[in-house]
Amino acid sequence: MREHYRSTPLDDADLPPEPMEQFVHWFKDAATGHLHEPNAMIVSTATPDGRPSSRTVLLKHFDHRGFVFYTNYTSRKGRELDANPHISLLFPWHPLTRQIIVTGTAARVGRDETAAYFRTRPHGSQLGAWASPQSSVIASRAELTGRYEELAARYPEGEQVPVPPEWGGYRVTPETVEFWQGHENRLHDRLRYVRAADEPTGWRIERLAP
Repeated sequence: MREHYRSTPLDDADLPPEPMEQFVHWFKDAATGHLHEPNAMIVSTATPDGRPSSRTVLLKHFDHRGFVFYTNYTSRKGRELDANPHISLLFPWHPLTRQIIVTGTAARVGRDETAAYFRTRPHGSQLGAWASPQSSVIASRAELTGRYEELAARYPEGEQVPVPPEWGGYRVTPETVEFWQGHENRLHDRLRYVRAADEPTGWRIERLAP
């Protein structure tokens, strides 16, 4: 199985000096390009001895400081990030023949920021954050739904659900951000921003061979 990519070349001279500006541009293209969940990203973490794991997570916020997602801190990714903060994010926008790869470090966001976001979640998702001991072994789906039903009775629709103490956000501070654009004959564009203290913008842009 093979696709022949045809797209406009990505020119170094057209890139803004900082990666988040370019991310905003491409994210808008993804959001308006009828992609299913354009904020879905593959989050890869690793244990201190280098054993990796990956999963799909939804990006919930981004700005000049980095990329934010939310999870259970006792989940596998939460435990791995607490022991080893190095992380990779991959946005796989196949219909646009584009992908973005971010590497950096993750740190927990403040509880106020977590609480503010938690309040915007649907009521059912708030209950689900309490009901699921994420990444833990459970006996059956009935156990999970039973927990949810107990919580739904305790906190009916319209009643405020407290933020679980083990649930919250991580902000990924990027060290590199690579923009990949597919082209014919596998001559893809790969332009990578790298943090560089000696650069006026704080970033260096380099082109990688595909």
